[in-house]
Order: sequence, then C-alpha cells, then structure tokens
Amino acid sequence: MNFGGLPYKTKQFFFVLIKLSIVVGAFYFIYNKLANNEDLDVHEFIQYLSQTGVFSIKNAGILLILTIFNWFFEILKWKTLVRYIKIISFKNALEQSLGALTASLFTPNRIGEYGAKAIYFNTAMRKKVMLLNLTGNMMQMTVTILFGSIGLYLMHTMYDLHIDYFTISKFLLIIIVIIGLVCFALQQNRFRIKGFSSDKLKSFFKDVSLSIQMTAFGISVLRYLIFSFQFYFLLDIFGVNFTYLHAMTIITSMYLLASIIPSIFIFDVVIKGSVAVYLFSIVGIGEFTVLSIIMIMWLLNFVLPSVFGSYYVLNFNLPKTDDDL
Repeated sequence: MNFGGLPYKTKQFFFVLIKLSIVVGAFYFIYNKLANNEDLDVHEFIQYLSQTGVFSIKNAGILLILTIFNWFFEILKWKTLVRYIKIISFKNALEQSLGALTASLFTPNRIGEYGAKAIYFNTAMRKKVMLLNLTGNMMQMTVTILFGSIGLYLMHTMYDLHIDYFTISKFLLIIIVIIGLVCFALQQNRFRIKGFSSDKLKSFFKDVSLSIQMTAFGISVLRYLIFSFQFYFLLDIFGVNFTYLHAMTIITSMYLLASIIPSIFIFDVVIKGSVAVYLFSIVGIGEFTVLSIIMIMWLLNFVLPSVFGSYYVLNFNLPKTDDDL
C-alpha cells in the first residue's frame, strides 16, 4: 500500500480511513443481506426459532464448537502452507485468516482474500503468498469435487434428478477446452501470471514440499467433514430424520453443484439456497427449513468469524521489515 510522498500524519489518516471503510463495508453487507433477504424473512426466521426452541444451550454449544473447529483447521491449513516461505505462529495465522475474511466478505468470489493476506507480508513475499492462498483454495475445491461427485452419483441412482445430459456435456467440453488451453499456455515460456513466468510457476508448485501439500490436503478433508456434519446436525435439530449417509449424499451434492455454478460471493448464500431447496425438495424437505439452515450456516461460518476479524482489520499495521508481520 503506497501513499506516495504524503506527510506521515496524512498517510496515517488515510490508512485508518481505509481500515474503517473495510469494516463498515463488511457490516453493511451483513446487515443488507439480513434485512433485504427476499428468500427468507428474517422476522419469520427469528420467530420460528424462538417458538420451536430448536436452539437449546446444548445445540447452540455444539454448533459453536463445530464452527470453532472449522476455522481452527482453516487457520492451521494457512499456517501450514505459509511455512513454505516463512514460519508464523498460530496467532499470526488466525489474524491473517480472520482479517482477510472480513476484508473479502463483500468482494466477488472472495477475491479480496488474496490481497488481504498478501499485505501482511513484505513486498518480496506477496506474489508467493497469493499463490499459496490459491493452492489452499484449490485443495478445498478438489475435496468438494471428490466428495460431491460420489454424492451426486449416489443421489442420481436413488432419485430422478431430471439431469440434462446434453447441457452437462457442453459444460464439461468447455472445462476440458479451458484446461487444455491452460496446459498449452504453461508450456510456453512467454506465459506469465502476475509477474510469474510459466517456468517459475511450475518451479514454485514443485518446490512446495510433499509433506506440506499432503498435510494441507488432509486438513481440507477434515474441514469439509466438519462443516458438512454441521449441516447434518442442523437438519437433525430441525426435525429432519435422515441417516447420516443419506443426508451426506444430498449435502455433498449440494456443495458440489453450488461450487460449480458461476456466481459471485455476494450471492453465494442465494446460490447455495437455491440448489439446496431443489435437492432437498426431492426428498420432501420444506423450503423454509432448508433456507433457515443455509442462513444459520452462513451466520456461524462467515458472519461470526468476520466480526472477530474486524478487530484484526482495525488493528492491522503494515510490515516494516522482512522479519515483521
């Protein structure tokens, strides 16, 4: 972040203003999403929860513990990946992860997370930090695809999903073409991404040790199992009587379909809600119940951590030396 030749006090003022703008923007986004939700009336949602009493102290405690574990492993995964360039403490990883979440909450596809995490490091490390963040996100997506493909196949064998195979074939063809073009581009020495040549990119991913990659991938699997179980637990407390395997078939299919549908993060809750409503309607689960669970998952796993992350955004200071974070 460069303010040119401005006086020190002016730089500090603009820096504080930017941090405040990020926090205000994040809270406004959360408020707007709750107050102007066309799919789920918040007042009806709150009234339903208070009348049914589904959130006992025990249930609320279990959900909070699952949220803590979900973010514990996300932070641990980031700490593990960053070890490739610098060893940081868990506290540093927590600050970077939650601060980046708050800063990226209202950005398309959470793209702001890349820059937010990179800014915690000195300039020489920032490109590698963004690539490490990309690596972590790709690992999580790979896990979603693996579990989701199994779940979708099982669900298709159990129910009639009215799948348009022609449309899917076109979609897969486009993906294959894109992958082919990327592979071709990587073979060209002139290909560059943000200052990285294809040779440097290949060298970067090759240099990340196998132990780091395997550990981070294992943590991605654990995270997936935790937030998927959290969804199942919410189904259970809302009175949906499914076996764990039956519910996971639908849940994994939902996360896969919601992930591959082109969207921006601002509408992520809507996308997941629409997919979930369709899939759960096949097994007779009402729209209100599904949308309520989607909303609770969003509040627990994104809104709550971003509230804590706002503290780290407001207290953030740029690194002054190569040894500072």
